[in-house]
Amino acid sequence: MTTQSAEPVDVNGPTPDLKRVLGPKLLLLFIVGDILGAGIYAVTGEMALEVGGLVWLPFIVAFAVATLTAFSYLELVTKYPQAAGAALYTHKAFGIHFVTFLVAFAVICSGITSASTSSNLLATNLLAGFDGLGWDVPQGQTAITAVAMGFMLLLAVVNLRGVGESVKFNVVLTLIEMAALVIVILIGFWVMAKGDADMGRIVVFDSQSDRGLFLAVTVATAIAFFAMVGFEDSVNMVEETQDPVRIFPRVMFTGLGIAVVFYVLVALSVIAVIPEGQIEAVVADEGKVLLAVVEKGAPGLPIDKVFPFLTVIAVANTALLNMLMASRLLYGLAHQDVLPRTLGKVLPGRRTPYAGIIFSTLLALGLIAVVTVYADTSLIVALSGTTALLLLCVFAVVNVACMVLRRDPRAEGGFQAPRWVPLAGAVACLFLAGPWARDREDWIQYQVAGGLLLLGIVLWAFTWFTNRAVRAKKTGFRDIEHMED
Repeated sequence: MTTQSAEPVDVNGPTPDLKRVLGPKLLLLFIVGDILGAGIYAVTGEMALEVGGLVWLPFIVAFAVATLTAFSYLELVTKYPQAAGAALYTHKAFGIHFVTFLVAFAVICSGITSASTSSNLLATNLLAGFDGLGWDVPQGQTAITAVAMGFMLLLAVVNLRGVGESVKFNVVLTLIEMAALVIVILIGFWVMAKGDADMGRIVVFDSQSDRGLFLAVTVATAIAFFAMVGFEDSVNMVEETQDPVRIFPRVMFTGLGIAVVFYVLVALSVIAVIPEGQIEAVVADEGKVLLAVVEKGAPGLPIDKVFPFLTVIAVANTALLNMLMASRLLYGLAHQDVLPRTLGKVLPGRRTPYAGIIFSTLLALGLIAVVTVYADTSLIVALSGTTALLLLCVFAVVNVACMVLRRDPRAEGGFQAPRWVPLAGAVACLFLAGPWARDREDWIQYQVAGGLLLLGIVLWAFTWFTNRAVRAKKTGFRDIEHMED
């Protein structure tokens, strides 16, 4: 039984590491804020090109797949309430150190690719907002890259302040981003109330490709999955959450439910406001579909001058939480001696994993620089799709691990998923990770993901050599149950 005290309880006893600062409300805002971020701004237009007026349907299907995996996560996090998340579950299920490391590194990379997507969206919308105000600011790729990198450095400073400060900052950002989506929804429903919307379009399938309904919805669902990720980040904060076994199930399902309601209403607003045949031109402006709803739906209101900056805040929130998760997972891996111990260093005063924050920030800056070189490609689609691809593969592993670990007699959790759910979740995730769920030009996502995992293999080999040559020990997870010790 946990001893109650006036001060937040340390996870690791007297060791000055992480603090339990997240209660139900902060955890809910963490999950909602992580899901309701860059995704809805980045992918809605691309989905509309695939399925036309049925753009709301892929969000519901993606929500169903995410919920299946959420059941598995909840069963596992209540059995094994440590901050390693998917890496812990993989290791307990299969016991192969190298596989565990690749899963953990894939999660880290997904956070960094998502944050890089967000930073590019932020820079694009911020500069567009200044341009809308009449400011003379650069609009080219060089300016976007500079702003994106500057934003990444700002995130590092915020995360160095500490998880308590970061999550409180998240509360403010989440409320603002929800307000931005409410504006889109209200404008959409105002257009409907005036009778200016063709509501028959919301049940009309109209694809820019030659696919049938099933494959088109499949492709759109794979795109939409980027907008549904974020709930899994919360399990990496479990050791900073108060009474996680009790509050995690209720909070996670509530957060997912809130997110899908917002997404469906926003999707309906997009179809109601943007005239038929104009969506392709709007999608050409990456990340500005919702801004087009505001401009076309309420042309007499000055809200279109403010909305780009609300978008910036929403996207910033996603990036903040992604980088928060990545740094904590790097911290845990370093304490297991599968990454250099330097990455596990914690600031004595702030008690934040500064080495992990710096390393993840450098990786993000490098990724932003690399994708800038390939500016002739669709950066947002490539990066957001890579994030979804990595996480779909991780989710499939987690679902399989859930089935395997049901045979573990030592694990007792307070949550039990229906027996068929993990299998259904694994099959659904693998199906959405296949090449049939992507346009041919988007297969670059496999190259990006493969390159990132190759980097992970190189890091593993370097750590293995260092451990052998300097410390004369094997490389492997020495105490996966106490990854944060």
